[in-house]
Amino acid sequence: MQSEVMFAGFGGQGILLSAKILAHAAMEQGYEVVWIPSYGPEMRGGTAYCMVVISDRPIGSPIIRNPAHLVAMNRPSLEKFAPVVKPQGVILINSSLISVGSGRSDVDEFIIPVNDMAIALGSVKSANIVALSAFVARSHMVDIHVLRECVKEEFSKKPKLLPLNMSAVDEGLKAAESKN
Repeated sequence: MQSEVMFAGFGGQGILLSAKILAHAAMEQGYEVVWIPSYGPEMRGGTAYCMVVISDRPIGSPIIRNPAHLVAMNRPSLEKFAPVVKPQGVILINSSLISVGSGRSDVDEFIIPVNDMAIALGSVKSANIVALSAFVARSHMVDIHVLRECVKEEFSKKPKLLPLNMSAVDEGLKAAESKN
């Protein structure tokens, strides 16, 4: 079993962090993992994307042209990466910033207002965690309980941010459950 997900958006949306947490959760479960970040030189506000490859055997190549899944946090990312997602994959679309669908009928298109949900929790900065937990609940790439522990570990370094981000995990899970 090998599965890949592209997290994509603009700098400052926590793209690399959410991918790092997913990679950590997969490692905790004993999987082989590749985490490949990419971002423009301007960083905040520029293009940012990150590929995570998870496998139960050694990963032959970290270069993936057609990922199984996509988490699109802004429209340019959706337009660039949705066409290359494998059929039957999950495409999570942040409808707070994206007013169109992927145009694909052969994928599980999952549309939720990630930014709006994060703002309702108290900070748009938790949007990446809302998207991450909703994606994991929908794709089943890793166990949600392991993901929750990895989010706790990541934000234990910044205790003030821990309650917000744990609430973001819960909101993402609720969104995934309500869209079934």
